[in-house]
Amino acid sequence: MKVEAEPLSRLRQRTSEKWRAYPDDVLPLFVAEMDYPLAPPIAEALHAAVDRSDTGYIGPDDRTQRAFAGFAQRHWGWEVDPARTRTTTDVGVVIVESLRALIRPGDRVVITPPVYPPFYDFIPEAGGVVEEVPLLSGGTDGAGWALDLDGLERAFAGGATAFLLCNPHNPLGLVHPRAELEAVAALAAHHGVHVVSDEVHAPLTHREATFTPFLSVSDEARQVGIAAHAATKAWNLAGLKCALFVTASPEQAERIHALPIEVEVRTSLFGRIATEAAYASGEEWLEGALTAIETNRALLSVLLTDRLPRVGYREPHASYLAWLDFRQLGWGDDPAARILEEARVAVNPGTDFGANGAGFVRLNLACSPDVLTDAIDRIAELTRR
Repeated sequence: MKVEAEPLSRLRQRTSEKWRAYPDDVLPLFVAEMDYPLAPPIAEALHAAVDRSDTGYIGPDDRTQRAFAGFAQRHWGWEVDPARTRTTTDVGVVIVESLRALIRPGDRVVITPPVYPPFYDFIPEAGGVVEEVPLLSGGTDGAGWALDLDGLERAFAGGATAFLLCNPHNPLGLVHPRAELEAVAALAAHHGVHVVSDEVHAPLTHREATFTPFLSVSDEARQVGIAAHAATKAWNLAGLKCALFVTASPEQAERIHALPIEVEVRTSLFGRIATEAAYASGEEWLEGALTAIETNRALLSVLLTDRLPRVGYREPHASYLAWLDFRQLGWGDDPAARILEEARVAVNPGTDFGANGAGFVRLNLACSPDVLTDAIDRIAELTRR
């Protein structure tokens, strides 16, 4: 199935953050929303819900969990027990509520910057304190980055009680190798550390890479881990509010089922309907979206080589986010500010992702090739002034 970005004239009719945060002369390539139309099976499921006036409270129904389990088995060979899952509003709530169940107030929780900015807020919301173990530059998987296993061991041995893992890693599109995840699980089990693995970008793993669910790598991972999954990134459903706690041990399943019932019943009914449709019937659309993303990923390489050769870029192996290094241009710690003001292109400041993001920006390439080309041309024009 061919998936293409909608025209800008139609996109600007949307009322989501991507299309309301800036004036119409700005190309919005920042927040993680895609410019593709909704997958037909999802649209059909939502229209059918409206037609039957199905707009009430959520009730007992595990079809969404079973649809996810089927998707996980087909794509990753991962056997998920739907009885060991639970829904809630979004991945942020999965993370916060999992941490609340796993740590005590004041406990240290490790993150690996540059990393998704809300991680810095989720941890104190759950009562914890952020401890940074930055990624190493120069990984073994070709992406140029890797988990600092020695640094993680020092943090775990030093008293950290939890690790908030980003798998695949945002903003780098890094798909962590199985061996590294096995090592993380072994270290966590040895030091009594819990791992919460944010895996929301997993369905968007590119074809040359292999996503490994953290809970699938070992018995140790199943004992220490809770995973956060959702269809929100892969099928562009962030506004519909549905995500999954996923566990693989009796102890962790007991923890998520002991959470207050309100954690679950705040799931959106439309979110649950859309998520079930995505996992059960949205794979053809997903393949088309991945083709469009991988095409733009390669186009960005060509554009940067031709127009901005001093901007560093390693093609991501997952999702649709590019991590661009502007340090050689001398535009300071926050090149995104100049790019917005002078080029009228909105990208995310690298410093939002941690101190080691200074001089970088994150760019969303899930747009049309024409919009991507226009954005890079606008930015390149700044180098000629």
